[in-house]
Amino acid sequence: MRFALNHITAPAMPVAEFFAMATRLGIREVEIRNDLPDVVGRIAARDLHAMAEDRGIAILSINALYPFNLWSPELGERAARLADYAAEAGIGALVMCPLNEDRAVSHSQNVEALDNLRPILAARGIRGLVEPLGFPRSSLRRKDEAIAAITEAGGFGAFALLHDTFHHHLSDEAVLYPHRTGLVHISGVIDPDLPLAKIEDEHRQLLDGRDILGNIDQIRALLADGYDGPFSFEPFSPLTHAIPNIEAALRASMGYVQRALARDAS
Repeated sequence: MRFALNHITAPAMPVAEFFAMATRLGIREVEIRNDLPDVVGRIAARDLHAMAEDRGIAILSINALYPFNLWSPELGERAARLADYAAEAGIGALVMCPLNEDRAVSHSQNVEALDNLRPILAARGIRGLVEPLGFPRSSLRRKDEAIAAITEAGGFGAFALLHDTFHHHLSDEAVLYPHRTGLVHISGVIDPDLPLAKIEDEHRQLLDGRDILGNIDQIRALLADGYDGPFSFEPFSPLTHAIPNIEAALRASMGYVQRALARDAS
C-alpha cells in the first residue's frame, strides 16, 4: 500500500518542513488545504510547485471546494480559482465536499452542480474527488448517492470518489467502490464509549490498535478488491496536532497498519 499525508496532520508546520517530513517517512504524495492551513491563500502556485519538485513530492489534491453541491456563479468562480491554482502548481485533483449544515440537497441539485463543475475542471485537466460526509447533518452521506449523481452528470471521466474511512463508518454504508475511488483518507477514533452520533472531526486521530472505525478491515477490503491508490492520513484531532514529535507518531502509525495487514495476509 502507498501512504500519503494530508497537511491537516500537522497544520502548524510550514509547507517546506511538511514536505521534508513526508520524504523522511518515505511518503512521496501529499495533500494541501485551503482552510487549515490555507496554503492556497499564502503561497504562489509556482512557488509551491517548485518546492514540491525540489523534494520529489507529488501533490495529490487541494482540500477542498465546499459546498460543491449547491451550484451558483460564485461557486463556479471559486472552483475556477482553485482549479487554476491546482493546474499551475501541478496538482491533479480538487476534493469536493457537500453541504454539511443539516439542510437537504436534492439529487437534481447534486447533478446540476456536477454538470456545471465538469467543464471548469476538465478545461484545466483537474479531477474532482467527491467526498460524501457521513455526519447525520450532511446533505450527501453515502457513496451510492454520489455515484448516481456522477453517473447522471456524465460519468467518471472528470470525477472519482474519495473514500474516507471515518465517514464510511459514520454513514453505515457497507458497500465499497474501489474502482470508482481515486483517493482514501484514513484516521482513527479510539474512544469506545463515544456514541456514533456524537463522533466529530475533533475525535479523528492517528491509527493504532484502539481504533473503533474498522480502518484495517476497510483498507484490507479496498486493496483486495482492486484499489491501488494512496491512503492519506487525515487526523483532525487537536490531540494529534499537539503531539511533540508528530513524525515519530506517524512512523508508528504506518508501522501499525503495515503489521496489521501483514498479519492478515499470513
